[in-house]
Amino acid sequence: MTGRHAAEGARRVQTRPPRVRVSVLGPVRLAVNGTPVHLTPLTARLLVRLVAAEGETVTARRLYRDVWQQTVELPHQDLRNRNEVQKRILELRRAFDRAGPGHGTRIVRTGQLPTARGAESTYRLDLSDEELDSAEFTRLVGDALHAAPASAVRLLTDALGLWRGRPLAEAQDEEFADATVRRLNRLRETALRELVAGHTALGRYDLALPVAEETVRERPDDPEAAATLARLNARLRERHGDELLRHTLRGLRVDVVVLRGDLFDQEDANLVVGFSDTFDTFTDDVVISRESVQGQLVDRLFEGRHRLLDAALRRGLKDVTPLATESVREKRRGRRTRYPVGTAVAVPVGKRRVFALAYSRLGNDLRARSAPADLRLSLERLWPTVARYGLFKPVATPLIGAGLSRLVELDRTQLLLLIVETFTRSLGQDPAICPELRVVIRADELERTDLSAVEDFLRRVDERGPAFPPTGIG
Repeated sequence: MTGRHAAEGARRVQTRPPRVRVSVLGPVRLAVNGTPVHLTPLTARLLVRLVAAEGETVTARRLYRDVWQQTVELPHQDLRNRNEVQKRILELRRAFDRAGPGHGTRIVRTGQLPTARGAESTYRLDLSDEELDSAEFTRLVGDALHAAPASAVRLLTDALGLWRGRPLAEAQDEEFADATVRRLNRLRETALRELVAGHTALGRYDLALPVAEETVRERPDDPEAAATLARLNARLRERHGDELLRHTLRGLRVDVVVLRGDLFDQEDANLVVGFSDTFDTFTDDVVISRESVQGQLVDRLFEGRHRLLDAALRRGLKDVTPLATESVREKRRGRRTRYPVGTAVAVPVGKRRVFALAYSRLGNDLRARSAPADLRLSLERLWPTVARYGLFKPVATPLIGAGLSRLVELDRTQLLLLIVETFTRSLGQDPAICPELRVVIRADELERTDLSAVEDFLRRVDERGPAFPPTGIG
C-alpha cells in the first residue's frame, strides 16, 4: 500500500463509528455496533459507578456498597457480595462482547489489590473518547478553549449536542458521583459561556442569543449570565434597528426582510424605484412630485440635478425599443417617448445600482395609472435584471404601488405579498438574484400592513420550495 493510500485508509478508520458507545450525559445508554443494548437496573448502575471512577480502579467491596447501597455489613456476607458483583461484571462484559470477541475483557479490566484480608478484586473501565460521551465532551471543550472562534463554535456545538439531561442520572445525588457530576456541569457552563463568546466574536448575535437565554434559565441568580444576555439583546436591537421581520429561506440562504424606515438610508443596498412608462425625472410637482420616491431619488442621490439621472436612464434604455413617441400636441408636458411596462433599467450610483422600474402608464392628463397585472409583470421582469446587474448586493425596495400610481385594487398587505411572492418565485429560476430582499415601509404605511400574512407565506415557501403555483394576487 502506498503512503497516500495508507493515509486515506487511516482517515477511513478514524471516521468509522465506534463499535461501543456508552452515553452518561443523561440516562445511561449502551449501544453496540449502533444497536441499543438493554441492561438490567443493577448492571446499569454498575456501569455508571465505573464511569464515575474516571478510569480509576474500584474494589469489589466498594462496588457492592455503592451499587447495591449496602448500609449494614453482615457477618460472612463478603463472598455472597463478591459473587453478586462478579455476576453483574460478567453481564456487562457479555454486552460489550457483542462488538466482537474480547471487547468485554478489554473494556472492563480486572485487577488485584493486596489487603490485610488477602487479595481483593478490582475493576475499571477502559473506554476511549469515542466510546464514552462524557470523555468526548471533555475533549471537545478542551480543544475549543484553544481554538480560533469559528473552530471553537463548531467544537462547542458538537460538545453540547452530546447532552441529553443530568449526567450520571442513575447515580442521583450519591457521593461517589458528586465530583464527576460537578466537573461535567462546570464544564458545560464553560462551554455555554464560550459558545456565546464565539458567536459574538463572529458577529452572529442571533445565534448567541438562544445560548445566553438557556444559560439564564439554568442559572437565574447568576448576574454575569444576566448581563451577557442584556448586552446581546442591546446589540441585536442596535443591529436590527427598525427591522420588523427577517426570514431566511430554507436551503437558499437568502433573507427576506421588512423594516420600517427610509429607502434612501439603505446605503449598503441596491435600490428599486418605481417609474412611469415615460421615465420622467423633472420634479416640478406637476409631472413628478418632490415628495415622491422619484423626487427623493433626484434630490438625495443626484443632488437635485435631474439631467444627470436623465443621462443615466438614456444609456440604460438605448437597447430598449420604445412603444411610441408622442407629439407636443398630444402630450404638452413631460417626456414623450413611451417604453413597455415592465422595463427595468440599472442605473449605476457609485458602487451600487438603482433599478428604475416602469410599472405604470403616465396619461396625457399627467396621472399615473397601473393595475395588479402591470405590477406583477414589472416585478417578474425586475428580478432577472437585479440578478444580472446587481453585483449580488442586497436590494431594497419601497412598497411599490402604494403611492401616486393609484393602484387601488390591492391593499398594502397584498402589495407586500406580491413583491415577496414574485421574488421567491424568481429564486426558483435563479437562486443567486441577491442575498437579501429588503422591503422598506414608511411608518404611515405600517399600520395598514399585516406582516403575519407575510410570515405565513414565507413559511409555506419553505415547505414547498421557491417554485409553486401563483397565489392569485394580480
